[in-house]
Amino acid sequence: MNYYKIAVTGQKLDLLTYKSGKEIEVLTVVNVLLLNKQKEGFVIEKCEKPSFECIEIISITNNFLPREYLKIINFISSYYFCTISEALNLFVPFEKEHKNPKIELKTNIKLSNIQQKALDFCLSEKISLLFGDTGSGKTEIYMKLFEQLINDNKTAIFLMPEISLTPQIEKRLKEHFGELVAIWHSKITKATKEKIILQIKEGKIKIIAGARSALFLPLENLGVIVVDEEHDDSYKSSSRPRYNARDMAIVIGEAKKTPVILGSATPSVTSYKKFPFFRLKGQYFDAKKRYITIHSCEETPQDLALNELKKNFQNQKQAIVFSPTRANFKYLICKECAKSVECPFCSVGMSLHNDKNLIKCHYCNYTESIPKSCPSCKKDTLMTKRIGTEEVVSWIKNQIPTARVQKFDRDSVNTNKKLKTILDDFNKQNIDILVGTQMLSKGHNYHEVNLALILGVDYVLNTADFRAPERTISLILQIAGRAGRKEDAAVIIQTLNDAYIKKYLDDYEFFLKDELENRKELYPPFKKLARVLFSHTKDEKAKNAMQEMV
Repeated sequence: MNYYKIAVTGQKLDLLTYKSGKEIEVLTVVNVLLLNKQKEGFVIEKCEKPSFECIEIISITNNFLPREYLKIINFISSYYFCTISEALNLFVPFEKEHKNPKIELKTNIKLSNIQQKALDFCLSEKISLLFGDTGSGKTEIYMKLFEQLINDNKTAIFLMPEISLTPQIEKRLKEHFGELVAIWHSKITKATKEKIILQIKEGKIKIIAGARSALFLPLENLGVIVVDEEHDDSYKSSSRPRYNARDMAIVIGEAKKTPVILGSATPSVTSYKKFPFFRLKGQYFDAKKRYITIHSCEETPQDLALNELKKNFQNQKQAIVFSPTRANFKYLICKECAKSVECPFCSVGMSLHNDKNLIKCHYCNYTESIPKSCPSCKKDTLMTKRIGTEEVVSWIKNQIPTARVQKFDRDSVNTNKKLKTILDDFNKQNIDILVGTQMLSKGHNYHEVNLALILGVDYVLNTADFRAPERTISLILQIAGRAGRKEDAAVIIQTLNDAYIKKYLDDYEFFLKDELENRKELYPPFKKLARVLFSHTKDEKAKNAMQEMV
């Protein structure tokens, strides 16, 4: 009799010991009984006969994960503090019989000399960063690479941060690769997922494009993992295991000896520091952008911005207007010097709690009474106010009554169908002004946008997070990148921090170098930070566990 440690999938349990008269390979999927119910599990290792009685494994399936995945699973379990079973729950297992028919493909994708150099560079590195300006042709580089891989009988994973990007990318991929492409994310139906898994097994799918979960599909002969918009926070899972898909792509790439390409116009400070990069400057098109900053603490468009908005509408051109998402906490910002009230220990904005008459640091929990004057300039000009997309839409409709204005945020776009409808309407010019949150910055290709108006950006800059400057400059440049795809465009930013923001608008790499200097000795990529969560149905038990760890 053989004894095996089994990870029962979908359970927050440690490994359980079962027995079998057969020899079973590591990471084979088996069926076992748990509390009189049949469950699937993975064989993790063979072990000695334990001192207690064991149940026999019911059956051995044809499904498995390749042996090199054991290293990946152990990494997820230890790094993200979850059980082996929870880590395995991310993966879709392979089948032992897997077809891989040879396909010959010829597309009409042509790369410029600089794009070809970028592609050659990426292929020469195990992990590379494609640091390309918005509109510099990064997507064409990916597409050409996919063509080469398909002709070499290999497959590709193309990760995007949000499913909001998938309609547009799906269209471009299917133009070139037709039925060889599958789109994968949480919103597709169970039946569609089963069909895609079957097509992967039959070798009919060569490119999987999608959000985080696409990374864990059973693709054989994997030739590349592309992580587009690698800077985006959406790659971080908010439920257990709380993995970052960008980081997991690197771990999987290393385990499978597959190249990983991280792409972004505004790469994260960490990726810029850690990985070799190719700088792809300029745009495919000749359109120019002019940046205008307005020194203003207001969150509705000031005279200049309003006039530009009206003029743009009269010229029958489209505009996008950004307003920040409402956060859980508000911050005190000084009208005079534009500084937020910061924690003396952590150098991040402190959150306002009016009900308790205090401000609090959500990093170290330092608290103090709400100050009457600004700690930086001592003036009595502290303020806290912010308006959301709903108010901005109402304000614009009031100022430009004939304009067709559409809200574009999580409230109004809660299904994939609504997302496609709004983007189609905007591209068909049935909408004049699109007012949205960060969703506006997510890589959508708007053809006729000649004006981008960015409001309330100081609230992003002053959030209680060491990454706030990175997020702010990245957000501004990403939103600016949606304008001027065809003709010259204006980008108007209302901010009290205009001197700071202006420095980086034409050179994001200059910002990255500055930010690395600011983070030395204190924050990543120079130090590691861990986020530790304690939860229990009883407050006292959570507090005791926390105090014990402290």
